[in-house]
Amino acid sequence: MRFIRYRLLFLFCLMGFITLAQQEEIIYKPYISTVQLFQYGNQQGLPVYTLNSGDQVELGFDDLEGSLKNYYYTYVLCDYNWQPVNLNPFDYIKGFTVNRISTYRYSSIAFTRYTHYQAILPDRNAALPTRSGNYLLKVFLDGDTSKRVFSKRMYVLDPKVTIAAEVVQPFSPQVFTTHQKLKFSASVKGINSFSAAQQVKAVILQNNRWDNAQTDIPPTFVRGNVLEYNSENIAIFEAGKEWRWLDLRSFRLQSDRVEKATYNKTSTDIFLKPDADRRAQRYVYFPDYNGMYNIATYETINPLWQGDYASVYFSYVPPNGIPYAKQDIYLIGGFTGYNLSDKWKMTYNEELKLYETKAFLKQGYYNYSYSLKDTDTPGKITPLEGNYWETENSYTILIYYKSFTDRADQLIGVSQVNSRRDRPGFSF
Repeated sequence: MRFIRYRLLFLFCLMGFITLAQQEEIIYKPYISTVQLFQYGNQQGLPVYTLNSGDQVELGFDDLEGSLKNYYYTYVLCDYNWQPVNLNPFDYIKGFTVNRISTYRYSSIAFTRYTHYQAILPDRNAALPTRSGNYLLKVFLDGDTSKRVFSKRMYVLDPKVTIAAEVVQPFSPQVFTTHQKLKFSASVKGINSFSAAQQVKAVILQNNRWDNAQTDIPPTFVRGNVLEYNSENIAIFEAGKEWRWLDLRSFRLQSDRVEKATYNKTSTDIFLKPDADRRAQRYVYFPDYNGMYNIATYETINPLWQGDYASVYFSYVPPNGIPYAKQDIYLIGGFTGYNLSDKWKMTYNEELKLYETKAFLKQGYYNYSYSLKDTDTPGKITPLEGNYWETENSYTILIYYKSFTDRADQLIGVSQVNSRRDRPGFSF
């Protein structure tokens, strides 16, 4: 009887954590760094696990306090809009609903002391999602769900749809040279397609980002079991430009983007060359990570626990050295979570006539960019890179299905398409 009471109390606490926590990717602890959740073996891969398959997803993060702690994780099933569904965890998780992260390594060689934690998901001997859909992977301390550490998005797929897609140049003269458009169709199979236009939802991600994702995309028309999405006013994205890059795979061998470096006894400071507005520059293609990053080193065996950290100083020179009026400038990229928060807002230096900020980054190869945010109209974001329809971007199409009796959206289709097939060395 006492065991049942404790079990009910645990479930009550878990459900409270699920319903009250902020439902987005967020890092709650300042000492947590380099949080990654990706398809096993591909740091730029969307963390997708296909039901009843051999797929694996890798979780990794660093604790900069350097001590050993008891980290646990759980899955929270969400709808297609990342709101938690009202289901008991035992309805969508096989095995224990809470599991300890048991793989860790203390940093070696590096000046920075940290502990690297790692988990390969799903753990066959522990938690295993049994329903397709969107999941928030939540990590917390000491088995106490109120001690939140961070949350990451994860996708569980039950393939029931075939997606055909291509990226085309928009017809509208206003966006013909600056935007990219997706035309795609979804061939639904294995589900009741009655009223499919109301039951099926399409979501498009550009370069795995959710800050500019397009959701609730309606089909242009339905032809039998095929949903066509080719209306001229949907699935149009700003094309952007190839991302700025920073090579930190070695602190000793300084890359072209580094202006100088200071090597202290227990730390490293790296100062980058000042950046400037690129909106007036002509387009040039070069390979990039589409805003993401890759943890890697030239001089160690395993960068996950042998890679070092450095304080990296970014600077941006506005036109004529004049600060932007009623606008704030932010550093953005995969390592910032594309989050326009105070942590990534740059400060204007009156003496040097430039904006500056710093980031504590692990050795690797990074993409980054800058964006302006209007202080009077917070929703107005202006990238400082320019938009060119020739830009190489990766698009992911997510197809969700919810029957009239379902309590949660099923993820029934995932497809990726690239905006460029040629991908030459240079292109103007």
